[in-house]
Amino acid sequence: MNSITSRLTALRAEIPAGVELVAVSKFHPAEALREAYDAGQRVFGESRVPELVSKAAELPSDIAWHFIGHLQTNKVRALMPHVSLIHSVDSERLLRLIDAEARRIGRRVDVLVQLHVAREETKFGLTPLEALELITPELTASLPGIRITGVMGMASNVDDEARIRADFRKIRTTFDRLASTVFAGHPEFSIVSMGMSHDWPIAVSEGAGMVRIGTTIFGEREY
Repeated sequence: MNSITSRLTALRAEIPAGVELVAVSKFHPAEALREAYDAGQRVFGESRVPELVSKAAELPSDIAWHFIGHLQTNKVRALMPHVSLIHSVDSERLLRLIDAEARRIGRRVDVLVQLHVAREETKFGLTPLEALELITPELTASLPGIRITGVMGMASNVDDEARIRADFRKIRTTFDRLASTVFAGHPEFSIVSMGMSHDWPIAVSEGAGMVRIGTTIFGEREY
């Protein structure tokens, strides 16, 4: 089971129905993405804007490009025409910039609120409390170029399953709080993006509806 096609097929058989797979293709060449595409994959995750833009130009137009990396404000304009979902929105400033650029080109762009629950300080995102304070009906009403469709987060990079599970539970709980308050009556707020190659089964068991998996599909990254 060494080909991308066979690894992707095996992974799809493991992921429960209703959980969306984002194939994390960052640092992998377009030929690798093409093999996954030919095997039926249509959602790909990139973490660098220039790489996403160049691959979007080279690969089929029905691919849904997800931006999963830290988004620098000076790269927002280049990203807007190509991206389907931005996973990594972590400030009001970034929300407002995405909104302005989306409206400038006549789009409404879907975004996720990135949460920081992990032990590592290097990870980006809002704490659950910060997210609950920032995301209000007044804020969402002031962003006509954006649809906030859920949350994204990462668990601590540890071998302690209890800690990983607790991190995912915090992400899911924050989603549930927002879904029952700010986004009550908004069915588009439906995505919990959490879980990667090493921990996605735990994430799914804690309520993930979208997983971001790269190494299991493509092998080690080509830096």
